[in-house]
Amino acid sequence: MRDFIFITGTSGIGKTTLANGLLGHYKTTCIEQHMVPGFISRDGSEIMTGELEELTCWENQVAMLMCFHRLGYKNIIASDIDDLRTADIPVVFKGMDFITIKLICSDLHQIQEQMKNRPNNGLIDFELQKKMNEKNIKRASLINEVEIDIAGKSIREVLGQSINIIENIPSCFDYEYTKPPKEMFYSWVFTNGLR
Repeated sequence: MRDFIFITGTSGIGKTTLANGLLGHYKTTCIEQHMVPGFISRDGSEIMTGELEELTCWENQVAMLMCFHRLGYKNIIASDIDDLRTADIPVVFKGMDFITIKLICSDLHQIQEQMKNRPNNGLIDFELQKKMNEKNIKRASLINEVEIDIAGKSIREVLGQSINIIENIPSCFDYEYTKPPKEMFYSWVFTNGLR
């Protein structure tokens, strides 16, 4: 049993679908960024910036993850993390048994079709999706991060492959880690030249 299971990947790639499948399999808990309570500003008058909003969401998500961990939960699933924050996972969770499933898609058409069929008419910006996908595929794996290419795979196949990784690939606990430059990641706040 793991402490944490992180799921990363671009918008529309199937992170929430995988998180729900893993939640059904492990029957523990899942914490996504959208679960953070609504907030407008820190003092009722300042203007909320995207940077402050992202930082608030990340810090809240980490606090919730640590709370569940402290209470003894295992296989805590975390998803919907700004890609830029995936570089922080090996820092914040060092010494814990975590694994990151990085979803990629080598078939751009497939991911664009998935975006069209998202519930609630989510992000449908195919140009941005293409750039995010290219950046995500190009980035080397981080500590305890395993890549799954969803191209041509069913939801069930991706879930099965994820469970196999979670249950059979050991986590690295003792490592040296230099946080990669932010230019290697995309971000909904900073966009890193994607738009």
